[in-house]
Amino acid sequence: METIYLCIVIFLLCLAVFDLFVGVSNDAVNFLQSAVGARVAAFRTVLIIASVGVVLGAVLSSGMMDVARHGIMMPDRYSFHEVMTIYLAVMVTDVIVLDVFNTLGMPTSTTVSLVFELLGGTAMLAILKVMADPDLDYGMLLNSNKALQVIIAIFVSVAISFVVGMVVMWISRVVFTFNYKKHSRWGIAVFGGIAFTALSYFIFMKGIGKSPYLAENIRSYIDDNTNLLLLLTFVASTVVMEVLHLLKVNIFRFTVLMGTFALAMAFAGNDLVNFIGVPLAGLDSYQDYAANAHGAGIDGFMMSSLMESAKTPPFYLLIAGVVMIVAMATSKKAQNVIKTSVDLARQDEGDEMFGSSRAARAIVRFFQNVIESVVRLFPIGFRQWINGRFNTADVVLKDDKAAFDVVRAAVNLVIASMLITFGTNHKLPLSTTYVTFMVAMGTSLADRAWSRESAVFRVTGVLSVIGGWFITAGVAFLTCALVCLCMWYGGVAVQVAFIALVVFMLIRSNRQYKRKQEATKKEDDSFRLMMRTRDPELVWEMLRNHVRNTQSKVCRFALEQYNAVLDGFSMENVKTLRTSDRSLRKELDILKKYRRQEMLGLKRSPMEIAVERNTWFHVGANADQQYVYTLRRMLQPIKEHVDNNFNPVPAAYVSEYEPVRRRVNELMKMTCEAIETNRYEQYRSVLAEADMCKDNLSVIRKVHINRMQQSHSNKTMQVDMVYLNLLQETQQLLSVMRHQLRSAKKFMEE
Repeated sequence: METIYLCIVIFLLCLAVFDLFVGVSNDAVNFLQSAVGARVAAFRTVLIIASVGVVLGAVLSSGMMDVARHGIMMPDRYSFHEVMTIYLAVMVTDVIVLDVFNTLGMPTSTTVSLVFELLGGTAMLAILKVMADPDLDYGMLLNSNKALQVIIAIFVSVAISFVVGMVVMWISRVVFTFNYKKHSRWGIAVFGGIAFTALSYFIFMKGIGKSPYLAENIRSYIDDNTNLLLLLTFVASTVVMEVLHLLKVNIFRFTVLMGTFALAMAFAGNDLVNFIGVPLAGLDSYQDYAANAHGAGIDGFMMSSLMESAKTPPFYLLIAGVVMIVAMATSKKAQNVIKTSVDLARQDEGDEMFGSSRAARAIVRFFQNVIESVVRLFPIGFRQWINGRFNTADVVLKDDKAAFDVVRAAVNLVIASMLITFGTNHKLPLSTTYVTFMVAMGTSLADRAWSRESAVFRVTGVLSVIGGWFITAGVAFLTCALVCLCMWYGGVAVQVAFIALVVFMLIRSNRQYKRKQEATKKEDDSFRLMMRTRDPELVWEMLRNHVRNTQSKVCRFALEQYNAVLDGFSMENVKTLRTSDRSLRKELDILKKYRRQEMLGLKRSPMEIAVERNTWFHVGANADQQYVYTLRRMLQPIKEHVDNNFNPVPAAYVSEYEPVRRRVNELMKMTCEAIETNRYEQYRSVLAEADMCKDNLSVIRKVHINRMQQSHSNKTMQVDMVYLNLLQETQQLLSVMRHQLRSAKKFMEE
């Protein structure tokens, strides 16, 4: 039996390494996005600074490990078998929940999932133990006060992060404006001094100052003289910042790099418990059982040792820090950090991460009315002065690829690192993802990056994050409780089955991610480059390429689905028809995204061209969507007919339609090639041939209607009606093709 639990511990440690790699790959965006978004330094430089912070934060994070040991459960009331069951259930559930949420594209958090998985697994075993022993109560088995404190801290951090980020950013922008170089002669030194003092307090005085690696007399001196040290730090750092400013050093750039170090350190100190806390607690439990059991069974040896604070060997923490650095340096997710994170709080418009919701529209409308009412209370002169401080025409960016300026980047990093470090020092595992997200959203709101055309999407994003928090919490709690219950009654066999399931899901998830990345990377990169380009003429050229790629892909897709529908109809293959139905639904969502992207590109193009080509742009975009609508109208009656096993389509109908099918294929292939190559020499002939094909379809329709009217039996009425719909929608498909070809030619003209 001891060998089995040794294997479980080894499995937990392997999952810890995997969690470290994947978790950092996903979450590195939290501390890299501001430095990369403002382009304050080369990516390699930013990565080196962040790596130093990660290692230091990891080595100093041992205190957070107590959350996994006795932050939720009261381990002295649980046996070795019960504790290992909870830990294995937590790690298995963590992989399952994160895989499902990533597949669905829903916002989630490693911190929230860990806390509620521990709570769910512990609560389930607590229920079983109370049912078996009436003398026990839940207060003896669950550390309810600490659990509630952790839950409230995570939730409240969302609101605090947003509000603090918004207030500090508004004050900073009023002081420095978007042309910060002109207004930073004296204020920059004070800003730098405040930032350095705040970071020093939370990181050096509260973080390193509480470290067990420091001598007791040094820790006592820091505690007794904190206010004096803060004052001296502020004065000294302000003087140094002013000197550096006079020497032409960009203080905001320095602050951003310092904040990157601080936030990386705070991330490692706070989130490391999410990745290795449970496996290391499991390892400690096994070592305690192996050394002190003395014949006591797995159900009789109680885990009182977990009530003590974690004494995690520095070697383990250092190894964890090294794995995190390797993940940042080698993971494609980390290297492509600009993809979503920088766009999260960009100064200009772009492709929004979230759509529009009714709740967001109501909130935006309400606060818009409130703000307009409040603004009227202030004198006109004061309002004009404030508006002058927020003149985005004066924005100073390092280059065209920067998403926002260094002032916002500095505020993002300083506020986020302060909040996370504060939570870490109080042993509250905050969600770094949510804190950095909400700080970025708050600063972008205060910076007036939320225009009337983007505010509803940003608010939807905020609501999605908060909603994702609740969903993650509920799903993690219930899933871990059920997994723990199955493992408790199923024993070793069920535990091994869940381990096999986790291995399978990890392999499948990795393969799916690679396929998804390969499919979307090129398109997303081209759009982000178009949004970062400031030259309208260059934007127009990029937009033309983007539109041409979209229309050619849609044309190819429509041709492929057209043939799939016909094959499914003639061969009665319901699987093919269902696949086509899913593909058409998915394509409609993709087209909506492309249309918004291209609309943003059109707004950034030269005004005279945008006005002239606007009509043809919309005709083409509508044609793209009409392809999908037409094919769905064609598909639905056919799928219903085949799915219900009605009479097959007669061979005579297939033969009658085959020449039309060949002609439609030829015309659509010619259209696709014309759009792809931007060569329209056969433009007139394709349009004429399409009209002739439509006329031929009208003749076939009349023949078929006469055939239906002259029929003496209604046995084939069902399939006759489906075939008639196919003829009608084929005509519509050709009309859509003509609109797309005509709009593409007009839009692409020099």
